[in-house]
Amino acid sequence: MNLSFVARRFFVLLLAAVLVTAVAGPGRALAAAPAPRPNIIFILVDDLRWDDMACTGHPFVKSPNLDRIAREGMIFRNAFATTVICSPSRASILTGLHTRTHGIVDNTDRSPASHKLVTFPQALQRAGYETAFLGKWHMGNDDTRRPGFDYWVCLKGQGSTNDPELNVNGQAIQAKGYVTDILSERAIEFLRAKHTKPFLLYYSHKAVHPETIQRADGSLSDPTLSNFIPAERHKTLYAGATIPRRPNALSAPTGKPALQRVLPGLPPLGPETGSSDTVILNRLRMQAAIDESMGEVFKALEATGQLDQTLIVLTSDHGYFYGEHGLSVERRLAYEEGIRIPLLVRYPALIKAGTKRNQMVLTLDFAPTFMELAGAPVTPGLHGKSFVPLFAASVAGWRDSFLIEHFSESVFPRTVKMGYQAIRTENWKLIHYVDLPDSDEFYDLNRDPYEMRNLIGAAGAAAELARMRTELARHVTAAGGTGIRR
Repeated sequence: MNLSFVARRFFVLLLAAVLVTAVAGPGRALAAAPAPRPNIIFILVDDLRWDDMACTGHPFVKSPNLDRIAREGMIFRNAFATTVICSPSRASILTGLHTRTHGIVDNTDRSPASHKLVTFPQALQRAGYETAFLGKWHMGNDDTRRPGFDYWVCLKGQGSTNDPELNVNGQAIQAKGYVTDILSERAIEFLRAKHTKPFLLYYSHKAVHPETIQRADGSLSDPTLSNFIPAERHKTLYAGATIPRRPNALSAPTGKPALQRVLPGLPPLGPETGSSDTVILNRLRMQAAIDESMGEVFKALEATGQLDQTLIVLTSDHGYFYGEHGLSVERRLAYEEGIRIPLLVRYPALIKAGTKRNQMVLTLDFAPTFMELAGAPVTPGLHGKSFVPLFAASVAGWRDSFLIEHFSESVFPRTVKMGYQAIRTENWKLIHYVDLPDSDEFYDLNRDPYEMRNLIGAAGAAAELARMRTELARHVTAAGGTGIRR
């Protein structure tokens, strides 16, 4: 924090003290007015990689409105999902709890269970917030209103990229047009409406998810490699661009027994199984409509005088693979490309423009953060913690390690019986496959950031591996488990 920023903050506080004294009059005490509670806009982009924006280092993506959040606010460089699958991750965001505790363990139809979750929107609603949900719920096919929301606009099931069906406060509406544009129009309508209370807008995009076919039981068929559908106006965007690839992309995995299994009907992982350039380009083209929507959000907040009174958070439920280790749609795995998420935050009352933080922040942390900012009691027993202290300072000893979990499910054939418990620290990662004997993986992230050399049997890593196994067992127990499953 530089001197000029400190001086400005001191001046604001001094002016507030003078005004309080003037109102109270000589010799009278007047309690300081409570800090105003911000409006909160939480923007959740489906499957957005942490490195797919200009502000996070992408060489050719145009994302001026998303970048504005970072430029006028902050970037968390080390934000992570604690489960790399949509429904469980969204439940963790809403509850601040690990998967094994909230019970949404897979993407099958968890509609009844999702009605019973204890969520941060409920806490904010009790604290006097007007609460709105807009977009893709993604915990089952049921599009009816969940507890905690005053205003409800929900896509049915996964939602359709074009002409989606919406549940608008209990009324079925057949919308016409591109899904991102339709959701954006609804968001702007909400933001421009008159609000007598601070509000929460939970804005959950369908993009950049592909079209999928949902079975009767709520499970999803395998997406094809061509069903990422951009808006018509963006279909040739970035034509001719060269796709950046990480060093671990488009190669066969080595030292990864879980990925190197011979599976009936499936080719071995390698260059042919990773995400094609066409897939990646169409995902980036879909993202362009999200950036345009963000621009409209800024315009609406500016027009209504609410911009600097509004906390804006943009993130994702998890990452996506662009051919790293030969992977594409199998985004359930604990490699960096799956667990890393973008996290941009803007709130000038507490955040200096252009701030960057390296502390590890998790999807579990959103619930307590929003509760604190809203002046709501923070629910006891949450696994996450508020990252509000990081707005003002780079807190030492913030978080040393965290748990990542996945429970076996049957949507993608390659990831059947691939439940795991993993632990990541700043320097190391251990992945313990609970259903596959002799398949564990251990990586030195300092020397091997692309996770290409498995050290599970390396003599020189034995002491660190033993420490990481102990740390993993501790985290699993703290999350409500009984230690490492053998």
